[in-house]
Amino acid sequence: MPIGTPFHSRTSALCESMSWRDWSGYFAAGSYEVHHEHEYNAIRNAASLIDISPLYKYRVSGRDATRLVDRVVTRDVARMRVGQVAYTHWCDGDGKVIDDGTVSRLGEQEYRWTAAEPTLRWIRGNALGLDASVEDVSERTAALALQGPTSRDILRACAEADVDGLKYFRVARGTIAGIPVEISRTGYTGDLGYEIWVEAGRAEPLWDALMAAGRPYDITPTGILALDVARIEAGLILLDVDYVSAKKALIPSQKYSPYEIGLGRLLSLDKPPYIGQEALRREAAQGAPRQLVGLDVDWDELERLYDQAGLPPQLPAAASRAAVPVYRDGTQVGKATSTTWSPTLKKLIALASVTRNASAPGSRLRMELTVEHKREQVGVTVAQLPFFDPPRKRA
Repeated sequence: MPIGTPFHSRTSALCESMSWRDWSGYFAAGSYEVHHEHEYNAIRNAASLIDISPLYKYRVSGRDATRLVDRVVTRDVARMRVGQVAYTHWCDGDGKVIDDGTVSRLGEQEYRWTAAEPTLRWIRGNALGLDASVEDVSERTAALALQGPTSRDILRACAEADVDGLKYFRVARGTIAGIPVEISRTGYTGDLGYEIWVEAGRAEPLWDALMAAGRPYDITPTGILALDVARIEAGLILLDVDYVSAKKALIPSQKYSPYEIGLGRLLSLDKPPYIGQEALRREAAQGAPRQLVGLDVDWDELERLYDQAGLPPQLPAAASRAAVPVYRDGTQVGKATSTTWSPTLKKLIALASVTRNASAPGSRLRMELTVEHKREQVGVTVAQLPFFDPPRKRA
């Protein structure tokens, strides 16, 4: 049975919908209100406060900490400066992705590593022969994501930290209401935003301070359903939805390389050896057989399909995580893995994994759509990711 995060006393009092999800053994609010529309609008137009404490969190330290992290992840960690955050992933020996997350360089030989799934054994197993300590601080560290256009204003109002000087994918130490915190300019919404890391025992007063400072800026506690819509708009992948961990895959086709899930740009092929490097070099030379793409659904055609059934268009209340086939000329060329109506873009969009020869932007494909319990196909156009990328995210 799930347990509460360090913020549960606050989130449970606000969760009017009683809609809870199990996130890594913790209660996570699906939506605080009956529908997540207000929470989504907070992400894009004001500020949202999201409890992200269920992330797995590890602290790597010691004389060889940099060598250890560099041995496992695909980014060139040796080039990271103190205070820099890297979004990265780690692979098995065949160059297939195990998980993705962030690595923050907190000191010369000190890192915070976040993951979606337990990674402690994998990291420690690769620390053999190195003077490095890997500590699981998941339960001792709580975290909040403060996301949206007014998030910076809220931190200016309550944080003793260089908020204005904090660049994209950087982290700084400071205090909020006298509480020591680490503030990183990161997030999972594709918008301006921050993630705030705090000792679990100080979680509740931190929540209270942020809510009080955010009241003039329309801060809104936000759950997983709104976050799901935002991350699809931003073209951000989700483990076990848009790809399968190499550790869980049952057959070869369930394994994905970084190139196949849109993370090829994060590879450092020329740095010192790391796990999967040789396989990734071969794939870089040959080309990946699949690509992550966006799909724009043809709304006029979707309307016609529903009209033929005597119905107005029916859109799911929440983003869909159910994979559906994608075709070209009657032959399946892939699958759409995450689909949602985008309130900001006013269209139905999807993330999809398709064969390389069907991945060019502008390509016309067809996606399976169920209308009144009947399988149909609707036209889609391959789109460049991300769908939504506002300048304020990096400004």
